[in-house]
Amino acid sequence: MAEAEQLPVHDNFKVAAYAFIRERLQAKLDKLADDDPKRQELIAQHQPPAWIDDAARRVQQIQAVTHSLKPIHPDARGTNLYVEPAQLPALAELGSHVLGAEFAGDVVGNAAALDVYKFLKLQVGGQSLLAALLAEDSAALQALHDDPAQAKVWRDALVSLTAPRADGPSSHGRAKQLYWLTGDDAADDAQYELLAPLYATSLAHAVYGEIQEHRFGDANKAARIARRERKPHDGVFHDYPGLAAQKIGGTKPQNISQLNSERGGVNYLLSSLPPTWTQSAVRLPVQAASVFDRMFIERPEVRRTVRALRQFLAEEAKANMPSRDMRKAYTDALLDELVALANELQQLMQPGWSKDDERFQDLAYMEKLWLDPLRAELKEEAQFASDWMYMDWPAEIGKRFGAWLNKAMGEQFGDVEAREWRKELLTDEDGFKQQLRELRDTLDAPHYIPIRKTHDELVAARGEPV
Repeated sequence: MAEAEQLPVHDNFKVAAYAFIRERLQAKLDKLADDDPKRQELIAQHQPPAWIDDAARRVQQIQAVTHSLKPIHPDARGTNLYVEPAQLPALAELGSHVLGAEFAGDVVGNAAALDVYKFLKLQVGGQSLLAALLAEDSAALQALHDDPAQAKVWRDALVSLTAPRADGPSSHGRAKQLYWLTGDDAADDAQYELLAPLYATSLAHAVYGEIQEHRFGDANKAARIARRERKPHDGVFHDYPGLAAQKIGGTKPQNISQLNSERGGVNYLLSSLPPTWTQSAVRLPVQAASVFDRMFIERPEVRRTVRALRQFLAEEAKANMPSRDMRKAYTDALLDELVALANELQQLMQPGWSKDDERFQDLAYMEKLWLDPLRAELKEEAQFASDWMYMDWPAEIGKRFGAWLNKAMGEQFGDVEAREWRKELLTDEDGFKQQLRELRDTLDAPHYIPIRKTHDELVAARGEPV
């Protein structure tokens, strides 16, 4: 480092500029042997006045841009623009103007001259050397040369990379172009302006950075894990459904621009597809007398199980242990679906949904007690709470399940089988009964559940009219 550290430093911009040149020199010297004759040549080339003079010549090979033509088509030739976002008009729509002073300028042109742009991007006090030179800051000018006249010559050359390279706006056959109607008469050719859209490369880079942080940053990773594990989390979870990645530049993204190279050619495209409406997983028993007749049988797994059980019972006549086990497996599958249906309605619907007389006036009261249990907690539902607490409705649900399954099997069974189906539901320890236990704990209800008498039978036993 000794050879490269002899360069003088005077002020902040000069410190940054000389340090940049010194680091580039040292990187080249480290690759050479101590006695290599090229060392002295490199040291001479990297004296600040010599290096900056060379940079002022090479800067013509590149152009600073905020809006680029290259991403539209790599072979397009025409106007690129460098417009600082703060100079753009403020609009309600999202655009480059929202970047303000915090933006990354891009550069197009000869990749071999990109070190010049890196030099101009040096930051001091939150301001780049390029911005300071554009503002003709005295400290930035002194970083180029102590002679003000020479500094001005190099400054004008270096900042020229922000100016268009053509005499006037120009486009190309491989660029996008469109005619925009500026008047009221679409038949009048004179009322059109020819627009040449450019790629907002600085805005695209800012979008890329934010999406990368949301996809792979530690904060969003923690939020994603909490969401997956259904745990509480204080942060915000970001997701981008339908996100697409457009690769620009192929295997040589640096041929498009510097920022495109930094992204590896990846440019994110947000989904602009119209919404796809999907049917809700939970369908309500609107205008239905029973969920068994509509919602339950419409569940795909229920339909498959009913078909399989009907075929099994029609083909299997032996009353042996394997036959009973298979029959119980099919029944258990139906019971699981029944419990799942009740869970979905209880968890996704607001308590009291069954009070809607317009949509659910035909739904059996016993099923309302079963499917809308937290309605019992509402202040105006004292009678509903009393009926729920009495706990005679589970036996009625069991009876309804047995009757429904008998009918689904093709009316080939009688009351004995229906009572057996009912018993299997009401003694389902890991499903129906477990669900009721949890609800009883929530509503502080009695734990005894009568399973042998239906609602009508219990009402008659209390001496009330059925």
